[in-house]
Amino acid sequence: MFPATVPPSVPAAAEVEVLVIRPVRLPSRAADTVFAPLRLEGSDLDGRARPDAVLRSVPTANLFRRNGSEAANPTTQGLSLRGIAPSGAGRSLVLLEGAPLNDPFGGWVIWSAIPVERLDGIELVRGAGAGAWGAGALTGVISLEEADPRAGLLRLDLSAGDHGQFRAAGAAGVAGLLTSVSATRGPAFTPVRGGSRGAADRPLDLEAYSLSARLRRDLGAVTLATGLSGWRESRDSGLAGAASQSSGVAADGTLADIRAGTGWRVQGWVRASDLRNSSSSVSAGRVTTTPASDQYATPAHGFGLNAAWRIASGDWSWELGTDARLAEGRAHERFRYQGGGFTRGRESGGRTSVAGVYLEASHDAPGQVIALGARLDAWSQTDAVRRERDLATGALVLSSAAPDASGVTGSFRAGIRQDLTPSVWVRSAAYSGFRPPTLNELHRPFRVGNDVTEANPSLRPETLVGLEAGAGGAAGAWTWSASLFANRLSDPITNVTVGVGPGTFPVAGFIPAGGVLRQRRNAGRIDAYGLEAETRGKAGPVDLRAALAWTDSQVDGGTSAPQLTGLRPAQTARLTATASAAWTVGPQAGFELSVRHEGERFDDDLNTRRLKAALTLDGRFTWALSDATRLYLAVDNLANAAVQAAVSGDGAVGLAAPRLVRIGVSLRR
Repeated sequence: MFPATVPPSVPAAAEVEVLVIRPVRLPSRAADTVFAPLRLEGSDLDGRARPDAVLRSVPTANLFRRNGSEAANPTTQGLSLRGIAPSGAGRSLVLLEGAPLNDPFGGWVIWSAIPVERLDGIELVRGAGAGAWGAGALTGVISLEEADPRAGLLRLDLSAGDHGQFRAAGAAGVAGLLTSVSATRGPAFTPVRGGSRGAADRPLDLEAYSLSARLRRDLGAVTLATGLSGWRESRDSGLAGAASQSSGVAADGTLADIRAGTGWRVQGWVRASDLRNSSSSVSAGRVTTTPASDQYATPAHGFGLNAAWRIASGDWSWELGTDARLAEGRAHERFRYQGGGFTRGRESGGRTSVAGVYLEASHDAPGQVIALGARLDAWSQTDAVRRERDLATGALVLSSAAPDASGVTGSFRAGIRQDLTPSVWVRSAAYSGFRPPTLNELHRPFRVGNDVTEANPSLRPETLVGLEAGAGGAAGAWTWSASLFANRLSDPITNVTVGVGPGTFPVAGFIPAGGVLRQRRNAGRIDAYGLEAETRGKAGPVDLRAALAWTDSQVDGGTSAPQLTGLRPAQTARLTATASAAWTVGPQAGFELSVRHEGERFDDDLNTRRLKAALTLDGRFTWALSDATRLYLAVDNLANAAVQAAVSGDGAVGLAAPRLVRIGVSLRR
């Protein structure tokens, strides 16, 4: 047979080099389906600026306070799942392409450093993670996945609005390289409003910048990925003289050989951060403030290494892995303001480490998945220091060094998922996990208004054991799932009230009238029982989604905090529910309406500062200018609800953001 020829009148097609970039993530495991996974992607991310805003549609995911990261102090931006007991450090591990985003000093996450344009998806796995995730995954894991660095990828967002809002963000891809940049300003609003507001109350405000790049290259059978990012944000904290700044850089490198069901992956990462946080005491009537402390530097460094090897044989697969993390940092502070200046200086900090090995096995047969996993971790808390000096003379007035502590902790997880019919499944699981205290909890005292919280270098790791059962399925265009769980959190790190001002206390010093002295302590245990449910589907041109999380959590303070026995953990709502409807109207117009209900919660460990239930409504209208470009109008808190976020010692109530209106243009291709 003769080869085909191209007629002379038709030019031969030019040869085009196609660069195929292989992934550096091991494929999702069938075993993960046993542990209540949830994935957000596509339209779930559209119109949101930061990952924590995306996670607002998931009732089980919460920052410590009701403020989102557009208004919350960096030290309260740790994410927790399942409402067992949120904390500023967070009780969930947050990963970006396998590397932790949790701050090496405090465990919180700087969400403004991760513009949503940079991401393709967010995956949540609820329940303690005994497997590849290790320490810190006490209530679950949130994994952020970057967009593939394909040629022609371009995502831009430009918006402005009331309360000084402005945002410009973008991500661009060429073959093997993904870059992103963002700049954000506002919203600026005063949290204390109405009759409680005084001359000392000022607007919250945010100014944030981020920059990142990730390069992927195939080296024969092996794929190499390297990432570098930096961020900086400055905040006014709502009270005259109170502000914060956070900044940092992060880098990681990954080598992987990924095949169908098998492969290996090795990753190293480093993270450096700094935090400045100034606070003020407030006078009666909130008329004036006096400088209380200036934590002018909190340099910290985190280092980590993780590796995994996966093999498969028939219906079985095994994964053997290890990971190690080291964190070190110190807080530098000026405090005790007298005679027009600070008179004392403080340096406090130390080092923590954790390293573990794990083995997981899964059996994936038709209609059934079985997962088994075990892990062993060694942890340590070393090099603790707390020194206080007289700034005028340099004389040492306090020097303490807590003894080093270390231990070995085992954890496990096991579960089964069974298909009852092609469209209905059931599952059950059991697990355990632990979270070592952060450097912040061990060593850094802090102040909010007249309330002071002392550190505790003798804290022990938190541990959790749990059971859960669930069911789910699909019916036509609808999917649904529901889960029941029972968890016991032992040795929870809690801010425990130990004194009320006015008065002078050991180490902490003077607490003014209306102020409260607390200390971080391992407070007995917390028992939590709950229900999670979600459904999603389509009715004609309308996409519908609803979800709820109900959690009954109760503290048993034991001998360390008996005054807490029978109370609800601070910042824990019993019921949170969300719902949304997105209409597509013709080829150009779209409208989305979402609602979120949060039940009442308490702002303190003694359940004396009650925060009322809150209902917020958000709306978004879009108009397509082309297949890739859209104009939009977004209104958050459409009804201008007064959402209570905090209660201070003098009874002043701090509110979350009022109604916020933005207009912008976005491009996605």
